[in-house]
Amino acid sequence: MMPHWHLSWPLERQAFDFMVSTLDLLKRLNKHHVKFVLVGGMACVIHGSQVVTQDVDICAPLTPENLSGLIASLAGAHPRFRMSPDLRPLPDVPEALAGFENLYLITDLGQLDVLSEIGGVGEYSEVERHTILVDLEGTPCRVLDLDTLIAAKKAMNSPKDRQVALELEAIRERLTRP
Repeated sequence: MMPHWHLSWPLERQAFDFMVSTLDLLKRLNKHHVKFVLVGGMACVIHGSQVVTQDVDICAPLTPENLSGLIASLAGAHPRFRMSPDLRPLPDVPEALAGFENLYLITDLGQLDVLSEIGGVGEYSEVERHTILVDLEGTPCRVLDLDTLIAAKKAMNSPKDRQVALELEAIRERLTRP
């Protein structure tokens, strides 16, 4: 007798599509030499968390050079500001983004949050000091290390982030047991 896989297929397909889009997005960022560290829910998942996330959070310096790479990496993905009522498009030139501290975008590949600093950690220059390098299907990606991710989640202090911090602490405990 065949199992009834079709009952959960839409959810599995949605998760699969999200992972494919996330990998495509990370490959694009790497291809255009964008400096970034993966933080947030996807970083938690990489460390073994069961948290569900609908976006990709990165910490990145919002310098003209890095913004130029970001803009190039999102070409053809129709990036738009998701916090603006009219979902206005991301400008084509980095100078138009001067003064932004964070970018909250929606693209054809999903949501991308570009943060210039992480609570409980600091600006990109400090964040990049607390990373591990992982290989995601052939794509090298810097990810916030487990201890620093826990500190960041605790600093966020929302109920969801506190719960995730507890889960990450349990993962750390399992990893450090003899």
